[in-house]
Amino acid sequence: MTLRTVATERLLLHPLSVAESERIVAREAGPGDRWAEGYPGEGDVVAAGAFLRGVAERGDPGPYRTYQVRLPEDGVAVGGIGFHGPPDPDGAVTVGYGILPGVRGRGYASEALRALIGIAREAGARAVRGDADPENTASHRVMEAAGMLRVGEDSELVHYRLELEG
Repeated sequence: MTLRTVATERLLLHPLSVAESERIVAREAGPGDRWAEGYPGEGDVVAAGAFLRGVAERGDPGPYRTYQVRLPEDGVAVGGIGFHGPPDPDGAVTVGYGILPGVRGRGYASEALRALIGIAREAGARAVRGDADPENTASHRVMEAAGMLRVGEDSELVHYRLELEG
């Protein structure tokens, strides 16, 4: 599967490179980087760091990586979304996402998640998992809007899943 920027109706999901991830972790934009105010958020830094550790341990993950969420009109990064790693032995991938507070409430997270689910499907994953704190109802709505089903909860997290095979 060739890595490419995925366009949705209102967003671009740009697959991060090692160099871009290193700049995000350092919180230092490089030439050509276009970051909205507040980017990268703490979640973006954590995700980029995890991506870098995964590359060091297992090599390039192909499509199962972190993506920058950009606005197409100017290419400005307003958040991130991605996989926590390659599929597990059962073919399931875990996803995470975050959108800057200044652009939340516009449906960007759900739109980006639907696109990421498409990437997972195209790459051969069999299921997508996600979770959120019980009080994070906005994240619950994001996963539900992307077609994920609530499959359980414990004292710490509410768990969602979407089967990609029929």
